[in-house]
Amino acid sequence: MTHDLLQRRIATLGPHSPLFYNEPIELVSAEGVWMTDVAGKRYLDTYNNVPHVGHCHPRVIEAMRAQASTLNIHTRYLNDRVVDYAEALLENFEPSLDRVFFTNSGSESNELAFRVATQHTGNTGVLVSDFSYHGNTAYLAGLTTGLTAHEGLGEHVRTIHIPDTLSSALGDEELLATSLAEVDAAISSLVAAGHGVAAVLVDSLFSTEGLCHTPDGYLAGVAERVRAAGGLVIADEVQSGFGRTGSHFWGYQRLGIVPDLVTLGKPMGNGHPLGGVVTTEALLDEFGRRNMYFNTFAGTPVSAAVGLAVLDVMRDEDLMNRSAQLGALINQRLTEITSHYDRIGPVRGAGLFFGFELYSDAGQSQPDAALTRAIVEDMRERGVLMSKIGPNDSVLKIRPPLAFQSEHAELLLREMEGSLAGLLG
Repeated sequence: MTHDLLQRRIATLGPHSPLFYNEPIELVSAEGVWMTDVAGKRYLDTYNNVPHVGHCHPRVIEAMRAQASTLNIHTRYLNDRVVDYAEALLENFEPSLDRVFFTNSGSESNELAFRVATQHTGNTGVLVSDFSYHGNTAYLAGLTTGLTAHEGLGEHVRTIHIPDTLSSALGDEELLATSLAEVDAAISSLVAAGHGVAAVLVDSLFSTEGLCHTPDGYLAGVAERVRAAGGLVIADEVQSGFGRTGSHFWGYQRLGIVPDLVTLGKPMGNGHPLGGVVTTEALLDEFGRRNMYFNTFAGTPVSAAVGLAVLDVMRDEDLMNRSAQLGALINQRLTEITSHYDRIGPVRGAGLFFGFELYSDAGQSQPDAALTRAIVEDMRERGVLMSKIGPNDSVLKIRPPLAFQSEHAELLLREMEGSLAGLLG
């Protein structure tokens, strides 16, 4: 049955639409942190941040149902739901970030943020990391460095390498100085080419890059330099936001900056298409005077009801605190488990987004994509779903819904211990 479905998919979606695993899983249902395939096998989901508060959370589903059965219309009419949600969302930001545009996805959010930035600054130059992904629009494809994109890197884009204290041979101070000098050079190149600097865009967990741990002061130094050159700072919180890191509601807060624009997506609606750009009153008003921004499906009463339910569940179930506590436990236990293997690097990440890098040598000089893939496949056989990231596909990507609890963490750790013993001896 799965083979037939795969052939039908290829015949309609084409052969290039990506799928996980050597043998794709045909899923039919999900609840909480569990997903079930067509044969009835259950899998512990340690990958998906889309169902942020858990797959099919009953309060989110009920909010969607109740509002959809009452009214669903765009924002050219007054309705209290979208305003209620905007107010509740903005309460989680610094006072200067007091306005929000609603969108339908992280891609839309980043596209809109760049419109705001380029119009505000009058510049076109962009800084991004040298292995990143922020969306699939034509503009964003031109600054994509972490996935295949035929458009190629735009002439107005300069890349910077994100420093990682866990893998660098340099001391933290030297690494910081070297990395910020690279930022200075990239800015100078943009200015010399006539592009100027419109913005820098970063995911503060540097997830696509492999969960880099940057030296203290790095992101603050980048922000200072970009602003001195006339640009804005855009924080992409699709991966790191909504309490995932445990210590802060937003990932950028861990690194000591306040951005000019914050882009939101996936976890915002727990699977319902919902995104946003949070910014300042001044930037929103400037953009609004110049452009009629209108988005039919962004900020509908149903979307607002769903988004508000996600925030309510986070508060009532204390999910950010749970992320902090479980994240600390998992980090400690994973460190103990992996310490027995000289081909495994340090545990990376924060809160409920973590992993570690695999190497083909004891000196940890050669990342091992094949071994990382083998662990992902073996864990799938053990009933635990995860993936891999990083420039070499050599970092395990473990990012469960925040509905994760201690018994799920114990299951993950037990199966990981078994998998490593079986594959690494």
